[in-house]
Amino acid sequence: MKSNELLQDAFVRISDAVAETLKGLDEEALHHRPAGTGNPIAWLLWHLARVEDAQVASAAGLEQVWTHAGFAARFGLPLTDRDTGYGHTSGQVDSVRATASLLGDCYGAVHRQTMQVLGELADQDLDRTVDTNWDPPVTLGVRLVSTLADCLQHVGQAAYAKGLVAARHGSGRA
Repeated sequence: MKSNELLQDAFVRISDAVAETLKGLDEEALHHRPAGTGNPIAWLLWHLARVEDAQVASAAGLEQVWTHAGFAARFGLPLTDRDTGYGHTSGQVDSVRATASLLGDCYGAVHRQTMQVLGELADQDLDRTVDTNWDPPVTLGVRLVSTLADCLQHVGQAAYAKGLVAARHGSGRA
């Protein structure tokens, strides 16, 4: 297996988990804040999509799907087009409102761009420096692994929150 194929497999697992998490969720469930202050599923999946989009697009020298595919306008959030959710206040978290369909469409578009970028990678590309603002500078390989780790954490959090919503409503389904 080539490195890019391994990375593609990992990102497909995120995509599959996003799709599974979104299944059967209505807007109330998407925006429920666990314990009243936890991050809701909609925000977690929006943030996951924005992080993957921003990190992969930047590393590949591409425009973010969020802007070039019109998702910033479709979501209509009171946030800047470059906002990925990092450091959000509780009010900003609450401002991220979306349907399961819109969240799925957005992540699907981000995922397609990620898979295209990964499909074109050669092993030696992973050693290319993509960010000199850190010591040591960040390589493409490190950036992709960091993005994977972040996205896996957030989709896991969203799946857990879905289980909390199911338990709250007595369905027992997660």
